[in-house]
Amino acid sequence: MPISFGGRYRGSSFTGLLASEDEQLLPDWGQLCQAGLDPDRVPHGTTVLAFKFCDGVIVAGDRLATEGHRVASRDIEKVLATDGYSLVAIAGAAGPALEMARLMRIELEHYEKIEGESLELDGKANRLSQMIRANLPAAMQGLVVVPLFAGYDRRRRQGRLWKFDVTGGRYEETDYEATGSGGLYARESMKKYHDPAASRDAGLRCAIQALSDAADEDRATGGVDLERGIYPVVNFCTAEGIDRAADAEIDRIYREILAARRRPSGGVRR
Repeated sequence: MPISFGGRYRGSSFTGLLASEDEQLLPDWGQLCQAGLDPDRVPHGTTVLAFKFCDGVIVAGDRLATEGHRVASRDIEKVLATDGYSLVAIAGAAGPALEMARLMRIELEHYEKIEGESLELDGKANRLSQMIRANLPAAMQGLVVVPLFAGYDRRRRQGRLWKFDVTGGRYEETDYEATGSGGLYARESMKKYHDPAASRDAGLRCAIQALSDAADEDRATGGVDLERGIYPVVNFCTAEGIDRAADAEIDRIYREILAARRRPSGGVRR
């Protein structure tokens, strides 16, 4: 049964509770823009992707954040768990996106404590949609957040994924999706290599291939940085929960992709 806080709020939404108890506690990036914050000087996350594989979904992102034409961070984490069976991959203004992902995690924890059960995956996607819609004033001033949301639906026993627009519109995708500055190139790569029945290893290869292809065409996408030992984040979400690919696995597959590209004329080039 929903709980009443201070005799005023009855519901299971953490953001609803904040709005009821003290609205100033809610993040409002639009006010910062009005106060003179320059959106072009805010770090932005670039390429993230999600797709289905045989056991669920894979969610991946490069590690680069840019500030205009400048590198803001080389090792930002853009794929974040919102609970044990769902993930959000952030693209757009990094500050609001990271804050939204953290608030989403607290929102789901709060719901489970109040209701005594976890929210269905559809409901989780809807909650994230509401948060994106609440960020619209900031988005209209340049602080756009365009995440991907994916997870394992334990009721349907399958992986599912959604994309969003800046108004909070949510759209469930059948097989794969990518967003961010290199999203177009990552989608073109997945169109060629994605297989919804792929094994774990084949799925990991598809993710690294797509991020590498995006990095080749988009200067704001980091790809794999062998010199610094910085590797993309690749998470698997299955009936067993969330598992992150080891850097050693990514290193091995990326070196195999590089070797294939270096083959002499007549060989396979990817």
